[in-house]
Amino acid sequence: MTTRFDVLGIGNAIMDVLAQVDDDLIVREKLVKGEMRLVDAARSAAIYEAIGPTTLASGGSAGNTIAGIASLGGRAAYIGKVAADPIGAAYGHDMRSVGIHFATGPLENGAPTATSIILITPDGERTMNTHLGACLSLGPDDVEPAVVRAAAITYLEGYLWDPPAAKQAFRAAARIAHEAERKVAITLSDSFCVDRHRGEFLELVRTGTVDIVFANEHELKALYETADLDTAVAALRQDCALAAVTLGAEGSLAVSRGETVHVKAQPVDRVVDLTGAGDLYAAGFLFGLSREMALADCAALGGLAAAEVIGHVGPRPQRHLVDVARDAGYAV
Repeated sequence: MTTRFDVLGIGNAIMDVLAQVDDDLIVREKLVKGEMRLVDAARSAAIYEAIGPTTLASGGSAGNTIAGIASLGGRAAYIGKVAADPIGAAYGHDMRSVGIHFATGPLENGAPTATSIILITPDGERTMNTHLGACLSLGPDDVEPAVVRAAAITYLEGYLWDPPAAKQAFRAAARIAHEAERKVAITLSDSFCVDRHRGEFLELVRTGTVDIVFANEHELKALYETADLDTAVAALRQDCALAAVTLGAEGSLAVSRGETVHVKAQPVDRVVDLTGAGDLYAAGFLFGLSREMALADCAALGGLAAAEVIGHVGPRPQRHLVDVARDAGYAV
């Protein structure tokens, strides 16, 4: 069936506040390096006061992925809740300015647009402190059935499992997509998120509520409660028809019921900021999948997109990914 969109993303619409810090600040603030922590408004304000100069960038995991799809020349749509405030207006402008269909109604007279203070240490690792704000209001009424039916793949972020109303939106979107014979993908988001929702994530995969799983090796090991990657991959193959597992500097795996393909990582001159690496990997992989590329090419395209974004501060590509892909020999 014909589609209007290659990929629809549904996620937490978050404005990222990026700051480069030293490791001592992570210790002083009693943070866990590399963790995504949900914080209240007061804690968010306290961390903000403790840091130096910042850079604002529209973010959110699925939002970053959808921006990557658009950068590759894909047809992209996004559902995410912002507030009727200046930050929310800026977020919507950023999405629509790159060709993304984004029509979710803003929250009136409620919590502000979500922010995530992302602390980037010299090794490029990022520690995220997220105040969800208006994201907590995302619910089933925000899911546009016509848009879900028009998308070849609906991509959902695991962080949506934290707010109860968003969880209902997640399930509603998956149901609509499958009724229209479309595919549903999920990213597990981070290992702490997996620890919070392991049983429900396994149920989503094993019941076929989702068809495609994205995870890094730590998230996958957390999902199956094992320290052995091979054991986790074998379990995933039994539970899911298709998955992509990122391995950091070791590249990634594309896992189907019939095969496991290992693709090496793209060389990077210098890792500046890992924010968005997994999100942009998913963008490349999903774009390739929407173009019916071989799994190895989907994974390689994901690696190309991830390599571009970690070479600079911020979660979204600074160079058009369609140019990156063409320079690497892909006919996109």
